[in-house]
Amino acid sequence: MSKVTLSLVCFFLSTLFINFSYADVGTAAQYGPPFIPTTCFGGDASKFPSSNMFGAAGEGIWDNGAACGRKYKVRCLSAVVPKACIPGQNIQITIVDRAQSSISRPSSERATMVLSTTTFQAIANASVSLINIEYQE
Repeated sequence: MSKVTLSLVCFFLSTLFINFSYADVGTAAQYGPPFIPTTCFGGDASKFPSSNMFGAAGEGIWDNGAACGRKYKVRCLSAVVPKACIPGQNIQITIVDRAQSSISRPSSERATMVLSTTTFQAIANASVSLINIEYQE
């Protein structure tokens, strides 16, 4: 086998084991009821996803309101409290509000996104107020 052929075989085999990720990292906080999507859907709660997996956009992803209705895959990476993340849990959420103007206040004002308590508890321990996340639209 020539060196070129061997190199090509090694390259193709190595690509099988490399995971190319196009996700961003940020933080997530949580918030509780009342959930009224005042900035996205004019208060129309019927716009909430049937899965109840939703959140509010922080200023970093708000995008002048374009974030309304966007869907994100989210997973917990870490937190200040050890073992706060639920391993292997990935969720899909829909942005239904703007965190800065939501009626219910988030557990942290500086989060990339604020998740409903149900959504937050699907990926992390509810006792933490802020987690590091990976998210992808």
